[in-house]
Amino acid sequence: MSILKQFSRIFHWGPLIALGIIKSITFTTLRYNEKWWPFDGTLPAILNLVLFVISSSLTLYHFLASLALGPGYVPLHWKPVSQNDISFLQFCSICKAYKAPRSHHCSKCGKCVLKMDHHCPWINNCVGHYNHGHFTAFLAFAVIGCSHATIILLSYLMMILFQPWQYHYASSRGYIGTWHIFWIVINIGLAIGVVIAVGILLFLQLRAILRNRTGIEDWILEKAVARRKESQDAFVYPYDLGRMANWNQVVNFSCTPIGDGIFWTTKEGCNEYTLTIEQIEQKRLKKLRSIEYEVIRSYSGSWFPVSHGLRAIFCQPCTEEPRIYINLGEIITVTRWKKYWYYGEVFQFPRDTENGRRRRGWFPKRCVQVLDSAPGPAKEFKKKK
Repeated sequence: MSILKQFSRIFHWGPLIALGIIKSITFTTLRYNEKWWPFDGTLPAILNLVLFVISSSLTLYHFLASLALGPGYVPLHWKPVSQNDISFLQFCSICKAYKAPRSHHCSKCGKCVLKMDHHCPWINNCVGHYNHGHFTAFLAFAVIGCSHATIILLSYLMMILFQPWQYHYASSRGYIGTWHIFWIVINIGLAIGVVIAVGILLFLQLRAILRNRTGIEDWILEKAVARRKESQDAFVYPYDLGRMANWNQVVNFSCTPIGDGIFWTTKEGCNEYTLTIEQIEQKRLKKLRSIEYEVIRSYSGSWFPVSHGLRAIFCQPCTEEPRIYINLGEIITVTRWKKYWYYGEVFQFPRDTENGRRRRGWFPKRCVQVLDSAPGPAKEFKKKK
């Protein structure tokens, strides 16, 4: 996908809101920094201004780079060189390709993403192999820049409010007023919010880089360890090469990752398919645990299903995964259960699946009932739920 085509992703609520917050904090800080610490040619004043401009500029640069470069995708019709290796990989019927190690299909991007970590709504793109470094740098400079902005704006606000002569001087010349103070407070709140929220995400990303594990791989590893709790055969995560080697794979001056995102170096005793074999086994067990349900009440796929009760509205799963529409009489294979919501896939004819129209997602529990033809354990499960 060309960079220009990737740039079209900016016309989405996520990037537009993110850009709006970045520019609001930047321009407000630059305006009132001049009044708090005038640029008088002294070294401290120069450093204060230059450091903020640099952090703000790099925040914008890495934000646009992570959006435009994208994570990288598995090539159409890709398959391993050796036919014997096909059995170790999953096949994506939408991309018509085998999923390379560490890649996963993103339903929002419509492609299999290389080393997929997560789909970020703020860049309207996935975070993966090729943009992981830029995304992490964007988070880091956003925290640095907003911390600096908070200090500048708070200092100016305190100077105005607690030094009456400063307020009188500024207000008499139209520099400051009620709306100015209101706008400064709003931007201080935005800056502090960015420092806290983005700071948490930055910590998670740095931890993921040092462990060489994506968010999806964390979940796979957790299940792999739990599955072997009663066994002496411990699962060894294959991509953890040591903190420094893990760090160097992603972080460098140019934010260019090592490798092509398909072939990976693994630790001794593992091979490139260690994790994919574990994934296939987990999916097999998941399929065995799945239960078929019949739709007894239609659902539009709304995030606020008013007609399905207040509990369905206020007790939703904390996830960005889609809510799917379901129609009366359809059959759904359910693989995950919450108190008021189920996650499953609607049974469809093979021709619909081949065209990429699979319907998988969450829907209210009260819309379905266990099929009468379901096995005994399913009926027992229904009683518990």
